[in-house]
Amino acid sequence: MGMWASLDAMWEMPAEKRIFGAVLLFSWTVYLWETFLAQRQRRIYKTTTHVPPELGQIMDSETFEKSRLYQLDKSTFSFWSGLYSEIEGTLILLFGGIPYLWRLSGRFCGYAGFGPEYEITQSLVFLLLATLFSALTGLPWSLYNTFVIEEKHGFNQQTLGFFMKDAVKKFIVTQCILLPVSSLLLYIIKIGGDYFFIYAWLFTLVVSLVLVTIYADYIAPLFDKFTPLPEGKLKQEIEIMAKSIDFPLTKVYVVEGSKRSSHSNAYFYGFFKNKRIVLFDTLLEEYSVLNKDILEESGMEPRKDGEGDSEEIKAKVKNKKQGCKNEEVLAVLGHELGHWKLGHTVKNIIISQMNSFLCFFLFAVLIGRKELFAAFGFYTSQPTLIGLLIIFQFIFSPYNEVLSFCLTVLSRRFEFQADAFAKKLGKAKDLYSALIKLNKDNLGFPVSDWLFSMWHYSHPPLLERLQALENSKQD
Repeated sequence: MGMWASLDAMWEMPAEKRIFGAVLLFSWTVYLWETFLAQRQRRIYKTTTHVPPELGQIMDSETFEKSRLYQLDKSTFSFWSGLYSEIEGTLILLFGGIPYLWRLSGRFCGYAGFGPEYEITQSLVFLLLATLFSALTGLPWSLYNTFVIEEKHGFNQQTLGFFMKDAVKKFIVTQCILLPVSSLLLYIIKIGGDYFFIYAWLFTLVVSLVLVTIYADYIAPLFDKFTPLPEGKLKQEIEIMAKSIDFPLTKVYVVEGSKRSSHSNAYFYGFFKNKRIVLFDTLLEEYSVLNKDILEESGMEPRKDGEGDSEEIKAKVKNKKQGCKNEEVLAVLGHELGHWKLGHTVKNIIISQMNSFLCFFLFAVLIGRKELFAAFGFYTSQPTLIGLLIIFQFIFSPYNEVLSFCLTVLSRRFEFQADAFAKKLGKAKDLYSALIKLNKDNLGFPVSDWLFSMWHYSHPPLLERLQALENSKQD
């Protein structure tokens, strides 16, 4: 009876209190669910201390132990940073942090001569203060992750000065994009009439396409050095492979990712007939700074053909810690180009834009509900920006969780399909070895809890991908 009486009492509360309570309850429910999943995976890290028999041929015990300890440290960090984030968010809501920051923004605008009628100006000040607060509170966690965890396990390549300069630069660039885009979006919503959600959606679509187009050419170079891949066998083979599947390749770049981290990656970008491929230097054996360091520490420079080298150097070259051979790089690119050829990129864009349109439509339906604003401390005003924040971040939370899980499942399906495409290009064997090397280079732990994997892994676990490729090689 007591439980039902409590539920009845809660239902009899004002609508704004029910909304506020539901938001907090769902937030903590998601957090506890994520913690439960993380603890299941953490138990795997703790108890799987020896290489399982099925992994004996692809991972040595030393690498296995390194990856296990790395993932243990990452899971510990994730637990404490996640707990802090949840507590911080709860306290902000409980103590009226959002309406306080809005009033503070209004005072700043007042000092500059802008009254309450300048809502868009106040909204931009609010965004600036909110992102500054987020950057400052997240800075200690980022520092610890970079200079303790990543440093401990050999991934960090940054100095403190470089890190801070990078952080400031990222903040400035973010504001240069966020503030103008937000002001235009708010203006469109204000003047759009009954169908503002259509115009708002079209605007965000155009912005997203423009950003994707200009990111690698104008934004990314502000942080990393991009250089054209030199003429040679690798570039020639990349161009041949791209031409064989009608991929409209125009340029191939190598990005100096090693100055920030020794993790590796590759991607393509661009629209229509202007596609570019970007390879991280850490993906390429001949570009890997770590490999060069190994040779420099030996005090000898090996010949490119390997002849005349001492057994010591041959052993070190054979056991290079990082990067893939040219054939393996081509296999990785075959996988990435498979995403393009199979339409995964277009499908993801379509799904994203359908979701965006739906969210703007529902926002148009809900924006007039005063109880939503009252639930978060806005009793006398309903600023558009605050409405966007409340509805997109809090009210849509259950929907976003379900959507995220569905996209994770779809992503795993796409990854298997891209692997199969690389196999059709004759790259199954090289992709098999490349996946093992990349897993080793990034200290990925190849054993996972099934529930954690199902909920979180956008890429299939290593063993599943290798098994699929092994079957492919036997076909």
